[in-house]
Amino acid sequence: MSENKPRLNRVTLFLIILPLWLFGSAGGALWYYFHREKKDAEIEQKRFVQAVSVPLIQDDLKKIVDVIGERNASSETAAKNLSRMSAMIEGLLGPSNTGYPVKQHRGPADWPLIQVTIKGTKPENPAVWVLTSYDSRSGSKGAEANATGLAATLAAAQALAHDKPVAPIHFVFLPHVNDIESPVLETASKFLELSKSAGSPRAILCVEAMGSGEPLWLTSRDTTATPLTLISGLGEVYGAEVACLGEDSDLASTLFEMDQPAVRVATRAMLTAEDEDERLPFAPTVAASAGRLVELIRRCSAR
Repeated sequence: MSENKPRLNRVTLFLIILPLWLFGSAGGALWYYFHREKKDAEIEQKRFVQAVSVPLIQDDLKKIVDVIGERNASSETAAKNLSRMSAMIEGLLGPSNTGYPVKQHRGPADWPLIQVTIKGTKPENPAVWVLTSYDSRSGSKGAEANATGLAATLAAAQALAHDKPVAPIHFVFLPHVNDIESPVLETASKFLELSKSAGSPRAILCVEAMGSGEPLWLTSRDTTATPLTLISGLGEVYGAEVACLGEDSDLASTLFEMDQPAVRVATRAMLTAEDEDERLPFAPTVAASAGRLVELIRRCSAR
């Protein structure tokens, strides 16, 4: 009896320690898993920011918002500014800077649709189209509508210039999207003529309002659109009633009405007519969202 007592004590102690050890081990493993996941996410976030240059984004935003300012056909000054904006896009992306051959396609008014292209290793594959606007609303400097979308798209075109995607990537800059008095539908139709020559698209990304946060908001009235399935780690998919405020005046919705699988890429809902849009956006935020745009384009063009 006395010999069994120490043995029983040891068994009892073991039965007490074992669950505590299992609990502690499980807790430690969970802590390590979530700590590692957090560190990986932080590394990924830094990678997005490093994909584009914050100083270049800042310089572009300042030039678009403060130096050029209002750019549309509503007045002689704004019209001249729209021409200056067109020249700036061509200068930044052309042979003397980024190195693209720049194509100008006649628009419905006096300003061109500007296109640069990255050839795919399989040029016969359906292409990825990245669209943005270079005009502003009447009476506005157009910070979120659409200096941030324009700066992010320029940064993406520069970051991807030396990539070798599987599918071709076309960047197109449109002169009339934000000013409702301009030929917006006619501009969308001109793009449609242009894109049809390349066959059915794999994706159409319509980039706007990229300065309100880092994660991307993807919205499309075509729920089967390819980019919606490639957003993991880059942002979220939002319904049109949230992102477009029940309206169908955004570029992606306009193209959807023309039977195109267009996706709105932004970091916020559409601006309303009452929203102030004069303040210079915060460049690091736009750089981070632009980095995510770069990754989304890479995913879309990977096959």
